[in-house]
Formats: sequence, C-alpha cells, structure tokens
Amino acid sequence: MSEIPAYKDQSLSFEERAKDLVSRMTLEEKVTQMLFNSPAIPRLGIPSYNWWNEALHGVARAGVATVFPQAIALAATFDEDLIYKVADIISTEARAKYHEFQRKGDHGIYKGLTFWSPNINIFRDPRWGRGHETYGEDPYLTGRLGVAFIKGIQGNDPKYLKAAACAKHYAVHSGPEDERHSFNAVVSEKDLRETYLPAFKECVKEANVAGVMGAYNRTNGEPCCGSKTLLKDILRDEWGFKGYVTSDCWAIKDFHENHKVTSTAPESVALAVNNTCDLNCGNMYLNLLIAHKEGLVSEEAIDEAVTRLMTIRMKLGMFDDPDKVPYTNIPYEKNDCPEHRAFAVEVAKKSLVLLKNENNILPLDKNKVKSIAVIGPNADNRNALLGNYFGTPSRYVTVLDGIREAVNEDTRIYYAEGCHLYRNKVQNLGEPYDRFAEAISAAERADVVVMCLGLDGSIEGEQGDASNEYGSGDKKDLNLPGLQQELLEAVYKVGKPIILVLLSGSALAVGWADEHIPAIIQAWYPGAEGGKAVASLIFGDFSPSGRLPVTFYRTTEELPDFRDYSMENRTYRYMKNEALYPFGYGLSYTKFEYSNITLEKDKISAGESIECKATVKNIGNWASDEVVQLYIKDVEASVKVPRWQLRGIRKIHLNPGEEKEVTFTITPKDMSLINEEGKRMLEPGMFEVYVGGSQPDNRSIQLTGIEVLKGTFEVVGNVLELEY
Repeated sequence: MSEIPAYKDQSLSFEERAKDLVSRMTLEEKVTQMLFNSPAIPRLGIPSYNWWNEALHGVARAGVATVFPQAIALAATFDEDLIYKVADIISTEARAKYHEFQRKGDHGIYKGLTFWSPNINIFRDPRWGRGHETYGEDPYLTGRLGVAFIKGIQGNDPKYLKAAACAKHYAVHSGPEDERHSFNAVVSEKDLRETYLPAFKECVKEANVAGVMGAYNRTNGEPCCGSKTLLKDILRDEWGFKGYVTSDCWAIKDFHENHKVTSTAPESVALAVNNTCDLNCGNMYLNLLIAHKEGLVSEEAIDEAVTRLMTIRMKLGMFDDPDKVPYTNIPYEKNDCPEHRAFAVEVAKKSLVLLKNENNILPLDKNKVKSIAVIGPNADNRNALLGNYFGTPSRYVTVLDGIREAVNEDTRIYYAEGCHLYRNKVQNLGEPYDRFAEAISAAERADVVVMCLGLDGSIEGEQGDASNEYGSGDKKDLNLPGLQQELLEAVYKVGKPIILVLLSGSALAVGWADEHIPAIIQAWYPGAEGGKAVASLIFGDFSPSGRLPVTFYRTTEELPDFRDYSMENRTYRYMKNEALYPFGYGLSYTKFEYSNITLEKDKISAGESIECKATVKNIGNWASDEVVQLYIKDVEASVKVPRWQLRGIRKIHLNPGEEKEVTFTITPKDMSLINEEGKRMLEPGMFEVYVGGSQPDNRSIQLTGIEVLKGTFEVVGNVLELEY
C-alpha cells in the first residue's frame, strides 16, 4: 500500500499540506495558480478554480440569488447582529450554488467560494460613485459591520471556512473613479491611521478575514497592490496577516502603464509578488517566468504566495472528503428560498431612514386614502432596487408595486414616470419635459402624492459600470439629476401633500425638499423586493429605525476638493458647516427619552476602562427599535482630533412605556488619539461622553427634539503609547 502524500493527509494542518502540495509543482505550474482563473493540474488532482466572486449584498453575478439591500443600506441599520445574519444567509446560498455548479462541471467565474467582499473603504466624499458599496463615512461603524459581515460569510466551524471573505480596497481608496488607475492618494500618517486603516485592521485582527484586495491607486507614491508600506510593513508584519492578498482587476499593469513606477511588465509583477500580492486578477502574472529568469523575483517568493493560496482552498474543503466538510450538504433549494427573501424585506425595513415627518403626516391611513399618485423615474425602476454587484432577483417589487399590493382594492393608483432619471425627456423622439403633464394630471386627481426620485446604478457606481453621460461613475454634484428637481417643484405647486422617497446610494443635497415637502424617506437601494418595505413604512406596518451612515450636506460647494484625501472638513468628525441631515440621524414613529447617564468613576488612571450606563424609555405609542449611540470627545488633546466620534452602538427594541438600561464599556483605545506620527497615544485629561439616539450636534437635536445625555470623566497619569 502506497503512502498517502502529505497534502492529502487530513490529519496535518492546512499550511503543512499546502506547503507539500506546492513543493510538488513545477515553477510553471506554480505561476498558473497565481492567476484568478487558475487552471487544473490533473497529475496532482488539483481542479481548475476561478477566484473571482462577489457577494456585496447577496451572491452576485451567478444567476438567481436573494438580493439584499445595498451595503450602504445595510449600514443604515447600525445593527451588527443583523449584518451577521445577512452574511450567514449569503454564504449559505453560496455553498448551495457552488456545490450544484460543481456537480454540473461548472467551474467558471463567479461560481467559487472566494468572495471579494466586503468593501470597507471610507465614504469620505459623497460624490464618489462606489460609496454605496461601503458601510459609510465612519471608521468605527465600518469596522463593526465589516467584522460582522466577514464572520457571517466565513462561518463558525473551527476547521473549515464556510466561504472566504476579502476586505477591499486596501487602502486609502475612494475616488475619483476616472483617475483610479493613475491617481496618487496623498495622506498624512495621522489620517492614514485615524481614518483609512482602522476598519481593515479590525477585519484582519478580529474577524480573521481570509483575503485582502489591494486598491488601484497609489498611496503616498506606492501602488497599493505592490506597496511595501501597506502590504509588508503594516498588513503582514505589523498586523500578522496570514491570508491571501489579491490585486484589483488588471491593477498590476497600471504600475508601468499609468503609475509609471516600473518600466516593464516583469518589473511590475516582481514589485507585486515581492510585496506579498499573491493573486493576480488579470493576466500580468504570466510575466512571472520572465521576471524569475531575469532575477527580479525568487522562486521562494512564488512558493510562499502559492502556499497561501492553496491554504485558503484547503480551508474551504476543496481537497477533502465532502462528508468531512460541514457545509457540503446545504441543499440547492436553500438558494433564494422564501424564508431568505422574506428576511431581505425585513432587513430593508430596518434600513429605511425617515428624514422628515412634518405634523406626523406619516403613516398614511390606507382606509382613509382613496387615491394615490405615484410619480417619478424611480417609482417603477427595478435598477433603483439593486445598486451594483448584485445577483438576479426571482421577483422584483418596486415602490409602485409595493404600494399597489398594500392598499385596499378600491384605492385608485395613478402612476406617472414624470421625467427620465437624468435626461430631459423619456422618449427619444419626444420633446423636453415630455412626461410633466401626465405627472401633474396624476397629482391633481390624488389625495396624496408619493414621489420617487434619486439615482440608480447607471449614475453612481464603478468606472465602466455607470453608463450615462456622467461617465466615470462619480457624481458631478449632489443635486437631483436631470429634471427631477423641476418635476418635484411642479408637482408641489398642485398643492397636494407629498411623500418624497429618495432611492440612492449616497447623500443628495435636498435642501429645497427639506423646506417644502412634509415627509422624506431615504430608501437607498433596498433590494429586490424593497418596494414592500417602503410601502410598509408609508402605511405604518412598523416604526422606522434606520440611521444615516453618511452626512447629508447642504451644498456641493462646501465640500473640499474631491482629490484631497485630508480629512479636514470631511464627514461628521471634522466638518465645519451644519449638516442638512447629520450622520447617525433618523426619525421614528414613536419618541424616546434618555435619562440617568452614569459613569462608574469620575476619574480613572491612564490604561483603565470605564463603564457608562444610560436609561432609554419609549414614551410614545409605537413599539420600535432604537439605535443608541455613544460618542466620545477628547477635550484636552495635544493634536487636532475629531469633534467627537462614535465609539459604541446598541440596537434595542422597546414597547410603548418600556425602558431599558444600556451599558457601554469605554476602553483605553476608545479614549486614545492618533498623533502626527501615526502613533496611538492615550493622553491624560478630560473626556466628554454623549449617549443618545443621535450625535450631540445642534442640528440633530433640532431635528429629533431629543436631548443627548452628557457625562464627563478625567484620565490621570502619564501619557501612554498603545498598540495601534
């Protein structure tokens, strides 16, 4: 009986097995395994595998799957447990689809278990087209939700990965899209460590993410997919990352073609591999044989890369008996099952943010409303449900569909598109404003108007995905595009009450609407059947609890230059002007009262944690979720620090009259600052703690009518340097 080769010995560690497997490959075979579309090596029993798969808010680009709300909408839930459950369902469907595809011999792109999600870049500028793929503008929120998503994707088995998540785009990446292949993001050590890296570190250290994807751009002169600073010094050496690094797609050729940091393709691939970029999304790594021959990259460096890649495949169970891998028996029927689709609608409900509700116009009483005009280019726009990186829904429910399903049989629905999303006419042969008259006529005949405006993936998205005259995927400004603002004002003049539903993945400057329209809902891209959720909110099936994960600015003009990566005057942490709608803001159908903030001590020694408690009571008439937020302000910092910053979130449910005590632990890290050298320091001095349903800014308090609690404590002792 022949001895079993080590790579097939399931009693050994995956790393040992992978190292043995790689030792049996020729140099040519090793190089082929560093391409995203890795071919089979039959003599070693290695099947072909395509690494490229997406799961931003559901299994994407591989046919039918449950399509959850877009990532920015998931962020609006402020709910770590919910995001974990979403990701767990996604990985369940991923396994169901993968094994079915395997049985059919389909090993193609988007059919694997290595998902290049989540996108944890910081949404620093609302013009960035890909911002809706992220969890918003705040490093703390992004980190908490990123960790939850990764844990849900990768599963809780002690040995095997359910699927492999990948945190992207590392690092300092958020536009402009049309310059991403040549752009150099210049960032200070302070901003790098304070804003752009924290979420990545949490995904590596806490969630043990399987993969990291480099960004297209340079950061401080180094191309991210070949950056010694980012990949070797920080990711590998400082954080101890053992997983695989992949380039963004066709990013390696940018090194010599656009960034001009190398002169030839072999030099580019050597720069990437020598700085531990293991996998090439693209075909540039075919030049590795030349690079090796020219002495630019060692076979040892190639071995290390391929070993990391094979370790991931082994952790996914691809080389083991299926009956030993706990996820191989998930039936195909789990994919897009009714339970998953119903859950996606519930998630959408929790993501909706009620921005305005003058005189409690919402919810509408469906027994009293006899006619509704549903108007706008997004009223029946399926694309406005999806965002980008999505699967194929088996059923769509637009806002128009949702309202039709929700109302009584005798309620008349008047529908009018009103205008094109961004052009000045709907029909090519039509005249400008060709749908205005129809919209006015519908509004005149209705008791109430629901206007559905905003954006979709054709306007904001990734370069190459967005298909209109905006071109790059980034927004030129924060205004409603095309004729939408004119349409809104024209319908307003009819004199009927209007509920404005904004479907978009980013903040819009809707100051006019804030002044004139009684009710405004930020619906994001709410998923395949998101129209059900919007209708449920309008008709009062639940109380809204979503909160803004981004700031809504008043004007485009107040924004810094898009290409400026300094955090000066950006996001709620550093902005100088008053927001239209602040980060963390959202209304409810009920009212909450905060009281009894207590800190266990008023003075602590540097390096100690401190406990903070507060009582929250539902003093209204609706059962509702509430997002309790804790912010910290360093009052006596030696360097510039955020005005205050989020350091705790708790999602609680309260029935009318019910109260709960909420407890937060404030750690030394929460109290620390990042100095100009990028070091994490804890300085003695006074700290302010705020607990409430929003930020402690005046605008939030004005909009909610709810005071935020404040406490103070002092840190005494010597200055401490903490681990970053």
